[in-house]
Amino acid sequence: MSAEHSNISIFVPHIGCPNMCSFCNQRHITGVHNAPHPEDVIKAIENAQKSKNYDPKSTEIAFFGGSFTAINRNYMIRLLEAAYEFVKDKTVSGIRISTRPDAIDEEILATLKCYGVTSIELGAQSLNDRVLKSNNRGHTAKDVFASSKLIKDYAFSLGIQMMTGLYRDNDDYAVKTAKDIISIKPDTVRIYPTIVLKDTDLAALYDDKKYVPQSLEEAVNLCSKLYLMFETNGIKVIRLGLHRIDEDAYIAGPWHPSFSELCQSKIMFDKALGLMKKPGNYNIFVSKESLSKMIGQSKENIIELKNRGFNCNVFDNENLKDFQILAERI
Repeated sequence: MSAEHSNISIFVPHIGCPNMCSFCNQRHITGVHNAPHPEDVIKAIENAQKSKNYDPKSTEIAFFGGSFTAINRNYMIRLLEAAYEFVKDKTVSGIRISTRPDAIDEEILATLKCYGVTSIELGAQSLNDRVLKSNNRGHTAKDVFASSKLIKDYAFSLGIQMMTGLYRDNDDYAVKTAKDIISIKPDTVRIYPTIVLKDTDLAALYDDKKYVPQSLEEAVNLCSKLYLMFETNGIKVIRLGLHRIDEDAYIAGPWHPSFSELCQSKIMFDKALGLMKKPGNYNIFVSKESLSKMIGQSKENIIELKNRGFNCNVFDNENLKDFQILAERI
């Protein structure tokens, strides 16, 4: 059985971004305020190696946070050179970067290939041009399609990041964005509900009552739907919700530390409800991995099912896969 994939994350906040997106303050999201140096890359890798579960074959160095391919070219190469030494000696399996769709061309991709980059994630956020323009993204949906094709042509693993609840966005636009992303056929996707943070344009729009963020329930309902769309089309969702935020910077929006679990529990709840046609007593069987998802946080799924007339006991079944459910009336 292969080890779970892990990243040694190096955050490059805001450096290289040609403009400030309405929702963005990377320092409040990552907690990083200073630009990393090559020595920081080396230290991060050396610290990661101290973990007893460290596995070189499943570990990548990941440059996240800013637009990596838009930073000063010499600086970018110095960071890559430091990281590439660990790729060459097989301390890590490769390098992952995140960047903007309009900061990709053939020359950049050739350079990344030379320094052991294996995966590129594009911060698309939306594939609706109205939404992109309203949030000061500085690129179009066409840029996402074009850069995605180039990345795949150069045989990199492609990841795409999308957001929900953006200014002037709606659920229909988000579903259409998901469908367009599916048509691109990336290897992975990250889904981030929009959070209002201090020192952003979105905070000003919120204060002026021109922007209303999603509620937590609205975000969970939409993101659970998007999750199923991607997974059923063979695209792995590797992140649902922000990993962390600076709590002092939080103003509004569907922030929850276990957002992914909430979405997965919602999926299990809906599946169970669809299987049980009439109220009554039921045994529900799921995989061991899905047990907590079916029960829900603080047993909320079981409680809500009971409120609707379904008295359920949940058991694990080794023959079922993640998200599979059997229900029998008793």
